[in-house]
Amino acid sequence: MRHWWKALGIALLFGVVLLGLRTPLSPALVHQDPEAGPITLYDAFWTGATGSGIAETPCGPMVVRANTLEPFRFPHRSLLNESVRNLFFHVPMWFAMMVLMTISVVHSVRYLRGYDLAQDDGALSAAHVGLLFAVLGLVTGSIWARVTWGGWWTDDTKLNGAAVTTLIYCAYLVLRGSVPDERKAARLAAVYNIFAYVLMVVFLMVLPRLSDSLHPGNGGNPAFNQYDLDDRLRLVFYPAVLGWILLATWAYTLARRTRHLQTLLHHAHDA
Repeated sequence: MRHWWKALGIALLFGVVLLGLRTPLSPALVHQDPEAGPITLYDAFWTGATGSGIAETPCGPMVVRANTLEPFRFPHRSLLNESVRNLFFHVPMWFAMMVLMTISVVHSVRYLRGYDLAQDDGALSAAHVGLLFAVLGLVTGSIWARVTWGGWWTDDTKLNGAAVTTLIYCAYLVLRGSVPDERKAARLAAVYNIFAYVLMVVFLMVLPRLSDSLHPGNGGNPAFNQYDLDDRLRLVFYPAVLGWILLATWAYTLARRTRHLQTLLHHAHDA
């Protein structure tokens, strides 16, 4: 069972897609006002008993029965609505990207310590797959921004930082391709990769917390899990993070094997 973690990743993502897309949202509470008519309370929530400031008596039997027919529902949040399901794709993809870039920079440091080209191949393979997940993160983030913020792209610190980070790692690939000598290209790329990783941390984790940002947990905004990430979302979100990271790691191993075969073919052709 050497590949159990691959099967686990596929199983987790299958469950995430199934539950994430098929689980219904909790119905928003509707207050019947005699003068204004029905008023939808998107941020309200059901309570099992008397709620503080909500009512003087518990919910009636019909209401309780209606909510026990489908006990597992995602919360209905204002602005997010159905787009809350993107939480299981957009955020884990950035987690996976950061894990891959961490693997890449570790390989770069190891290369500078021993000048083993196999470590350089590992750094390049991880960066390739990490860039793929960065692009997927930008695409899913842009779609989410269109739904919640009203535009495909906004002047947001974290959003701009993610785009700059992606360009920095694209420049890493350009740098490698612009130097014909293999070992010189590996040394330059390894040093550049270390600086690129530091900039990634600054742009994605430091600057958004020091300036205004629309993202939860940044720029003075409350963190996502403080109001929105309840136990039902956590039940799918945490497996999604693990599943996407395992899938990204699997893709990295395949990319590294492909890189190794290309190197062997290149050396055989030169011989």
